[in-house]
Amino acid sequence: MLFIYKTIDEKLLCRDTIEKGCWINLINPTESELKQVSTATELDYDFLKYPLDDEEIPRVEVEEEQALIIIHAPIAGNEILYDTIPLGIILTDDYIVTVCLKDLYLLEEFSSGRIKSMATFKKTRFIFQLLHRKTTLFLRYLRDINRLTEKMEHELNKSMRNEELLYLLNMQKSLVYFSTSLRYNAKVMNRLMRGKTVKMYEEDEDLLEDVIIENTQAIEMADIYNNISSSTMNAFASLISNNLSRVMKLLTAITIILAIPTMIFSFWGMNVPLPYGDISGSPFGYFIILIIALIVCIFSIYLLRRKNML
Repeated sequence: MLFIYKTIDEKLLCRDTIEKGCWINLINPTESELKQVSTATELDYDFLKYPLDDEEIPRVEVEEEQALIIIHAPIAGNEILYDTIPLGIILTDDYIVTVCLKDLYLLEEFSSGRIKSMATFKKTRFIFQLLHRKTTLFLRYLRDINRLTEKMEHELNKSMRNEELLYLLNMQKSLVYFSTSLRYNAKVMNRLMRGKTVKMYEEDEDLLEDVIIENTQAIEMADIYNNISSSTMNAFASLISNNLSRVMKLLTAITIILAIPTMIFSFWGMNVPLPYGDISGSPFGYFIILIIALIVCIFSIYLLRRKNML
């Protein structure tokens, strides 16, 4: 999909044709759309293709009068709770082009005009505002992950089912993806801070410094939550192993107790002479044998409890 926006009289308007000073937003574009934008803006076709690789790492490339900035943006996943995806920002003297495989909530905030003081002709500020909203979204998702982790911990305290453990594992994967992407993004922003990739203004430099500080905070939060999640997983794995041992110990003790009356009754069922073998012929023989078996069972339970097996 191809969308074209331009700020006119401080309002962000959709345009039908590519004009100078506009923002071109490509979302999972077709080959024809890529060629159309490349021809109209004289952009390097490879610059438009690089962000469409979902394994592309964040980096900065400068070629002649074109600059390609690739960052990782957070998205809500399906099997994995949260994930990241490459977002390409291409900057020239006349255009700003964003390229992504998915329609990001991050870009929707800009296209809907919800970002104050945003203008397509202020290209440096637009990039830094985009980085700022991206980092803010990372922080928001990290807080969501932390709340969900605490909720899962309460659920696991009640019953340790596989569903809760798998959910906790998926959240840990999300934190790993976030931590890795934030570190790569930090390298990109540090390079932008040097002022050689995009033209820097004093107010834009202050904004970029704020973004770098927030990105550092997000890295620390992701690391802390990841460590907490790992410790929680290890703790619950130990609990599950301990509970399994207790269950096996209990079943072993029950098996021993149940084997005692079976063994006693089998003695009097043999066709060989036994001491007091005439008990079985007595009218109260069954009850006498039963009482003997119960006494032995009670004594066995007492011994097992002393050994902490019950």
